[in-house]
Amino acid sequence: MVVTKDTFLPTEEELTVPEINLSGPALRAGAFHLGKYCEAQNNEFMLCRQELDDPRACVNEGKAVTNCAFEFFRQLKKTCAQEFTQYANCLDKSSGDLNFKHCRKTQGVYDKCVLDNMQLERSDYGYFCRAKVHATERPPPPKKEKAVYPDATPGLPEDYPRPEAKYGSRFHWLN
Repeated sequence: MVVTKDTFLPTEEELTVPEINLSGPALRAGAFHLGKYCEAQNNEFMLCRQELDDPRACVNEGKAVTNCAFEFFRQLKKTCAQEFTQYANCLDKSSGDLNFKHCRKTQGVYDKCVLDNMQLERSDYGYFCRAKVHATERPPPPKKEKAVYPDATPGLPEDYPRPEAKYGSRFHWLN
């Protein structure tokens, strides 16, 4: 995208939002439940980005996703902090690539705590890959009108003489 002096850019204050200060293992430990908890906000943001193809127009939707993530982790800290910490530490310490397979026992305890306290069931494998229809309050973007070009050269009249090709037809097998 080329930026000119006429291009609107959001101010620094509009773009500044607090960041979630968590490590990779902690984000990975909470990823399944976070994705389900903030699914509506995330789908709204992704729909905005896809339809408008301009990240500047979707800043507020992005802020809503970040606020939802903050709300999720605050609620998780109030209800399941110990189980979450054990699960995140297990992911961090058990393998170099944060693999889930080594931590199924702590995952089960964490999942049960989240289900009991936050009423969030862990999504099944492939849940986030399935096609879903998202209902939105946002109006659809205006459709671009197709460019109509006037015909520069009018077609030949039907009775115009058409001589045989000078060196033969390129479709010789049709003759």
